Amino acid sequence: MHLVLLLLAALPLFAQAPGSGPDHRGDQILKSIDNYMWHQKLGDIAHVDQVAYTSTPPHYEANSTAQGARNPMIVYAYTFLPKALDRSRKHPSLVYVHGGVHSNLQSGGSANGAHIIRELLELGYTVIAPDYRGSTGYGAGYYNRIDYGGRENDDVHAARAWLLERYSFLDPARVGILGWSHGGMITLMTIFAHPKDYAVAYAGVPVSDLVARLGYKSESYRKVFSAKSHIGKTVEEDVQAYLKRSPFTHAAKLATPLWIDGNTNDEDVNVLEVRRMIDALKTAGKQFESKIWEAAPGGHHFNRIDTKLARDSRAEIWRFLGHHLKP
Repeated sequence: MHLVLLLLAALPLFAQAPGSGPDHRGDQILKSIDNYMWHQKLGDIAHVDQVAYTSTPPHYEANSTAQGARNPMIVYAYTFLPKALDRSRKHPSLVYVHGGVHSNLQSGGSANGAHIIRELLELGYTVIAPDYRGSTGYGAGYYNRIDYGGRENDDVHAARAWLLERYSFLDPARVGILGWSHGGMITLMTIFAHPKDYAVAYAGVPVSDLVARLGYKSESYRKVFSAKSHIGKTVEEDVQAYLKRSPFTHAAKLATPLWIDGNTNDEDVNVLEVRRMIDALKTAGKQFESKIWEAAPGGHHFNRIDTKLARDSRAEIWRFLGHHLKP
């Protein structure tokens, strides 16, 4: 606890002036605090660790001939292994994908990370949660490697490979993947690209149509995507680039058991995106489970918070995952 108080006291010293851009030093301090909190919140039932592995090279380099310019990206992730797990037999695992355009895996807040992962650990799952490229808390270089709908998907899929290589007691045939919002989008893109590698998937309030999304978001939000180091063009200049990164255009590739949730009063991912995804899957003749909630309290976070509705919704999702993963 003393470490947390010291880091909180130091935070103002690293704060940047208003309007000066992302506060990467402050984010790194907050990340250090949250690293500590993960151990405090889950250390009683899990071995908690932060690991690093490699993924595909950056999609953009200002100087493509610089030393190491095309080296694989080093990606960071958290691992959570139940302490009570019998390692003499095979067990299922989950890839948990955090949301947010520039965010990271967080133990608290409305995303309720530690509570959700605790529920999964208590069911017997080993969990890996990647902080894919573009995540905050690792400095400006990592932040600026963002590739929304692109190579960030590679980082998430590489987490599965790392986990199975590292722990022989995990069953390659029983790996699931789940995420909400941006994490739901990555979940969809990952199972569309690697359908045989995942036994089941859950996508909560998933971003599904980038063209529609940027049409109802602010100009500052759109600039994140059109930046030279990111997609590099606006939707108007290259609509195909945005459609390629939109899950609904890949619906015909579904071959993994899937559950999708949406909420009509979602203040972040408009339900029209989720409905677009569902309609595309139906048009492609795919079998899947879905539910659109009518104005469920909590909006975008309706089934991640601590209400009875949220807990009941998660219990339903865990039963769906469990049917395929058999923890």
